[in-house]
Amino acid sequence: MPKQTLESPQDLLHFQLRTAMTMENDSLAALQELAGAVKSAEIRKLFKHHQDETKEQIANLQEAFRLLEFKESTAPSPSTKGISKQAASLLERSAPKLRDQVALASALGNEHYEISAYEGLIIPVAAMGATDVEQLLRANLEQEQHTSEELRKTLQTLVG
Repeated sequence: MPKQTLESPQDLLHFQLRTAMTMENDSLAALQELAGAVKSAEIRKLFKHHQDETKEQIANLQEAFRLLEFKESTAPSPSTKGISKQAASLLERSAPKLRDQVALASALGNEHYEISAYEGLIIPVAAMGATDVEQLLRANLEQEQHTSEELRKTLQTLVG
């Protein structure tokens, strides 16, 4: 299948939203895997909570598609696939006592990618004056930033 040529800022925004949808779906799957890999009930609870937030973020993206009158779909997200592969590889190589640390560090890396993806979406949406869509994307960004901080603190406590 030929790659889509992005001809306009609208094309780019639509493609980035499609990629964000894939990113969140990949994140949801990765969180389920990470929750199953950790020993700590506290960390598992953190991952389960973020799964619930990820479902909200997917709903926000669906609403953004609707408000922008874009066809809802997904687009490849090689970055999130790579982050998940890296996490699986590290978990496979790690002694059981390191699984919690590996899972937290892997999830933290994914959060940083998601933060940058939302920041990259918010700027053009704000420039076009789509404040309702901007609010949805900012809500997602704020959740990602909060989760990043929770993961960082939990990892710091674990290794501290």
